[in-house]
Amino acid sequence: MLSKQAQNSLIGWEAHGSRIIRAAFRTTEKKIKLNVIQCYSPTNESEDEVKEEFYDHLQSVLDKCSEKDVNIIMGDFNAKIGNDNTGYEDIMGRHGIGDMSENGERFLNTCALNKFVIGGSVFPHKRIHKATWVSPDHKTENQIDHFCIGKKFTLQDVRVKRGADVASDHQVTRKQL
Repeated sequence: MLSKQAQNSLIGWEAHGSRIIRAAFRTTEKKIKLNVIQCYSPTNESEDEVKEEFYDHLQSVLDKCSEKDVNIIMGDFNAKIGNDNTGYEDIMGRHGIGDMSENGERFLNTCALNKFVIGGSVFPHKRIHKATWVSPDHKTENQIDHFCIGKKFTLQDVRVKRGADVASDHQVTRKQL
C-alpha cells in the first residue's frame, strides 16, 4: 500500500486499539521524523465516556511524539468545526462548513493543546472541495474528516478530492505540504 520510497522510509507503526494507528517515517533531516496518526473518532451520539476515552488515548499517543518532529493527525474525527474561529484563531481558519458540534469542540481543544492547525478550514475553496462526507441522499454535507499539522510547519493547500472510489461515503482529502 506504500510507495517504494515510503516503504524504505518507514521506521515502524503501532496500532492503538481499533481507532488510532501511528506510523513513523524517516525524513531527509536525520534528527527529525514524520509521525502520521490516523484516527477514527466516536460519533457525536456516542456516550461521553467513550469520547473522553478516545481523546485521552489520542493525547497519550501525541505525548510520545517529539515536538521537533513533523506530527500529523488525520482521519474521521466525526467533528464539525464550522467557520466561527472565535477563540481558536491560531488553530483554524474561517473556511469550515456547518456549525460546530460537541465533537468539534473536543477536537479543537485537542488541536489547541497540541499546537495543531486544521488544514481544511484554512483555505478558501468551493463547498464541493470542503465537504468530506455526503449523505446517501446527497442532501446533507459535512466536514468531519480533518488533516492537521503542527503550527510550526506550513501547508500549501488542503482540499477534498471528489470522485475517488474508496468504498466509503467519505471523500478523499488532498493536502500539499
